[in-house]
Amino acid sequence: MSRKFTSSKAGPSQRMLRMSELVRHALAEIFARGDIHDPVLETHTITIPEVVMTPDLRHATAYVMPLGGKDKSKIIEALNKHKKFMRGLLAKKIEAKFMPELHFRLDERFDRAEKIDALLRRPEVQRDLKRDDE
Repeated sequence: MSRKFTSSKAGPSQRMLRMSELVRHALAEIFARGDIHDPVLETHTITIPEVVMTPDLRHATAYVMPLGGKDKSKIIEALNKHKKFMRGLLAKKIEAKFMPELHFRLDERFDRAEKIDALLRRPEVQRDLKRDDE
């Protein structure tokens, strides 16, 4: 699944990138401090590789991955359950005209990278990748 930006430009604007990083860092701090009291979230370490903002900065999609990759669906469910509370915490940490509505999605880039790596290591692929002069 590719991440598309609904901007007329080829990619995100500087405003979108700046706000994305502010939200990502603030969420990481919230998780690190344990500000959310939920049994599922308290027993997992969560990483946030990326936050993607809409061009109007009203919505932020945080791509998350639990360390070790366990209980992915439970973690996404718990995060979405507490997203209004987290939005309030973000409002205290980030100075912005509007605080974006949060959406949490599983970051599947690591899984895709593992699959590609496994494909490239297959003997038939290795054979095809070797040059004739080897």
